[in-house]
Amino acid sequence: MKLLLDTHVWIWSLLEPSRIAPRIAKALENPANEKWLSPISVWEFRVLVEKGRVKLNMGFEEWIAQALTEFSPREAPLTTEVVLAMSKIQLPYRDPADAFLAATAKVFQLTLITADARLRTAKGVSFF
Repeated sequence: MKLLLDTHVWIWSLLEPSRIAPRIAKALENPANEKWLSPISVWEFRVLVEKGRVKLNMGFEEWIAQALTEFSPREAPLTTEVVLAMSKIQLPYRDPADAFLAATAKVFQLTLITADARLRTAKGVSFF
């Protein structure tokens, strides 16, 4: 299975693994599953760090390099096709990051892992 991680799932898996549901943890640990990460999630994480909502014990760039090595996801490219697909993603709220993630999942036929009930309402997207 090709799994696209929502930003919070990626962060929790690295910083607060106890917040990950057992079924999701099992899927993330399964070597048969591909883990995908959007650069949008890295950007969202940077915003959280800059706002002080997440504290790191090292510099942001160093932490990202270490996290990407440890977690080793495939990078989901941000393409024109993804941007165009955003117009087909109908969310009941305005969050461009969530729209990017849902469109990325749709375009690349990835299964989006999220605990966000509002995001799970996106039509045409496969969720775990």
